[in-house]
Amino acid sequence: MSAQNKKSSYEHLQEKWVARHKELQEKIRIKHKESLEWVAKNLAPKQLAVGSLGGLLLLASPGVSLPLPHQLIATNQEASSAINKNAFVVSDLSHELPNEVRPLTNEEEQKVLQVLSRDFDFKLAAELDGKRLNRSYGFIGQEQHLARFPGDSLSSHFDSEEEAQKYSLEGMAPGLGAWGYFAPSKEQFTKKDSLREKYYIAVQTFLAPGFLDHVKDYTDFFKYRKMLVVNPNNGNAIVAVIGDAGPGESTGKHLGGSPEVMRYLERVDGSLKGPVLYFFIDDPSDTILLGPVYLDK
Repeated sequence: MSAQNKKSSYEHLQEKWVARHKELQEKIRIKHKESLEWVAKNLAPKQLAVGSLGGLLLLASPGVSLPLPHQLIATNQEASSAINKNAFVVSDLSHELPNEVRPLTNEEEQKVLQVLSRDFDFKLAAELDGKRLNRSYGFIGQEQHLARFPGDSLSSHFDSEEEAQKYSLEGMAPGLGAWGYFAPSKEQFTKKDSLREKYYIAVQTFLAPGFLDHVKDYTDFFKYRKMLVVNPNNGNAIVAVIGDAGPGESTGKHLGGSPEVMRYLERVDGSLKGPVLYFFIDDPSDTILLGPVYLDK
């Protein structure tokens, strides 16, 4: 066979990349059709060009001319590292959430649950074992560090000097959390106890439907119950436990977050308050780790 009849390695590689590109286009277009339409409508071209969505829209746009193979390899690597999947969460939620922060209707709640369950791949629920909170969408406010065991203080609270410098300004709460100390003594204090205090939220357990009729049953259910908390404005999400009850209704806030939770959600601003979504995580085997959820990993 002559050299003219043989496909060069260049042509062969180009065909493979073209096929792969078309496959990615179709998958992205099917899965995130509404998100892409929202992005195209709401973000300026300049933002797309320099932002994390630029590479994604390059892949998803049917009219884009393909670069040469060596350029395409570089572009794909850059796009893969740059694509921020949180943008999909923000866009998807924007279609389902009301303009004002209020309790969601059952229909709104189910649509939001579908978005979060798909994007974060957790089994989420607004109601679990016949119990639910008074709302799943509300304002979160800043909480302080909680004493983890008798004798715990701000000077002994952190695992490193860097952590102390970052989070010590919030101070320690004057009282204990709703369930007392996380461990009965320093000697019995575990890594699990540490993570529970670090990533805790306070929710209005006392306003849960049926709470006053079954106080002990509900209290046992809520104690260290895992929840996914999501900032709908940036897509940041964190797995936390219910470690305290509050805040009071008069505060205008519906839940509170530890300094670590608030910092990761980026809800620490001038008002120390902002809207979040929060749902139970159905994790009976206790396999889901507490802490930030990184979609890009």
